[in-house]
Amino acid sequence: MKTSILYMGLLAASLTTITSCKKDSFGEYYKNQGKVSESTPEKQFTGMIYGFRALIIPTYGNYFITLRPTINLYIQNLGSINQANQLLPGSAATEERWNKYYEGLAQYKEFTRLYDALSTEDKLQKKVMELAAKVIFYDQTEQMVDLYGAIPWSEAGKLMANGGDYTISYAKYDQPEDIYGTMLDDLKTISTELNTVVIPEDFTSTFKTQDLINNGDRDLWRKYCNSLRLRMLTRVSESSQFSARAKTEIAEIIDNQKDFPLILTNSENAQIDIFNTSSDIKSEDIKGAFEAGGSWYANLASKPMIDEMNRIKDPRRQLLFEKGSSAGNVYIGLDQTETVANQTALAKSSTLSSIHRNTISRNRYLPGLLMTASEVNFLIAEYYTKQGDNANAKSVFETALKESVDLYTKISQKSDDATITKAAVPTATQITDFIATVDWNGASNKIQLIAMQKWLHFNLFQAVQNWSEQRRLDYPKFTIPTFNSDRQKTVPVRFTLPQAEATYNTANYNAVKAQDTPDTKLFWDVN
Repeated sequence: MKTSILYMGLLAASLTTITSCKKDSFGEYYKNQGKVSESTPEKQFTGMIYGFRALIIPTYGNYFITLRPTINLYIQNLGSINQANQLLPGSAATEERWNKYYEGLAQYKEFTRLYDALSTEDKLQKKVMELAAKVIFYDQTEQMVDLYGAIPWSEAGKLMANGGDYTISYAKYDQPEDIYGTMLDDLKTISTELNTVVIPEDFTSTFKTQDLINNGDRDLWRKYCNSLRLRMLTRVSESSQFSARAKTEIAEIIDNQKDFPLILTNSENAQIDIFNTSSDIKSEDIKGAFEAGGSWYANLASKPMIDEMNRIKDPRRQLLFEKGSSAGNVYIGLDQTETVANQTALAKSSTLSSIHRNTISRNRYLPGLLMTASEVNFLIAEYYTKQGDNANAKSVFETALKESVDLYTKISQKSDDATITKAAVPTATQITDFIATVDWNGASNKIQLIAMQKWLHFNLFQAVQNWSEQRRLDYPKFTIPTFNSDRQKTVPVRFTLPQAEATYNTANYNAVKAQDTPDTKLFWDVN
């Protein structure tokens, strides 16, 4: 709709002060545009997190409308019955993601407007919140750039600042390289500032209350910031524009973790936890997303994922998947290369494995994962591997595996679902055997080994990061069938822009129209 093209500039509304454990009145204040004049930077900070919540916390819109017909098919996070034009990014999927991002962007732009209007003294008092807001905003923006390429960014979300004048509020597109450059520059500065910023005693409680991610802990924000830098620098490390910079800054971060601390254990993860399932900060109809009204095809495991987990005796398998009731006590995934008739017969036969209902589809306490210890350790393992430091690479790689098992065990244990049996907790022996079977020393291509385990770790929970890393490393590889009548014959390498952009933001869209194809690679996708 037209307001989405203006990047949700009127949705920056006042927010009541809330706590991470009780958020019952959150939505009431968020949606009341008549209370805009009552907003403060503190409330707007939480409003930004709330605006991005559907892209962080598992929700029906993100999982079923956006991810299921696109990324989860492209990289086989789920099994799917083949259908015509399945590789063509659908408008509903891309628009859902687009609109949710710009809801959060509008909240961030209103936060910065309110913060900039503060006195010098008040800015200093709330500086840590401004730095944290940028980290969240840049995390979400990185994902948007990796999905779409050029997006309206620097000039987007200014409808309120422009006095509601639509004629001057349609935003130009920023190129992906420019957005990455701006964010990397700023994140480096933010990292330094977070080392020394002081949270005044009379602001500590407020920041803790409004911070739904790190509970007001400055050190955790430092680790999140540097981990985000490491992710982004690694993402662009093979591109001609950033390769030299990435090499220098990645080494600086990893070799000097006293000044650039990273997320290395699950206790430090950047995530939104669910405390109250009656609040607005919760997983929204995740059962509907995966079980789709009880249909037999919506939550099937894929053959590539199950086959690899079977091969390496992966203890995460029992946490994430259920065996088919007629499978003879084995895990079996849906083969994407089979005919539709065979796929349908297999799906109806109750032999295929499916998403674990207790751990995932009926778990009302699924967290929203932003940055995990496993991801960071995998990135460090890649760095050490490229440096020829096999001992350190092996150590952090195996730490990543252990933290991944631990993370999914904790997610499973937190579920309150009582309709099916909870997944068995992996034993110490299972974890030891798993790491031995993965066999770091025996791998001929250790970058591919890291890529495979990263794919298994991200899984369904961080699908955008999963697809981005699979495109960057060109591994694992997947075969997705097409039909003779299909318009899109190859797996896309990006989302296409919503049609509303061409309709309402025509002049600015035309400037990037040539890039708007599912086969145009991102600047960092050089493999």
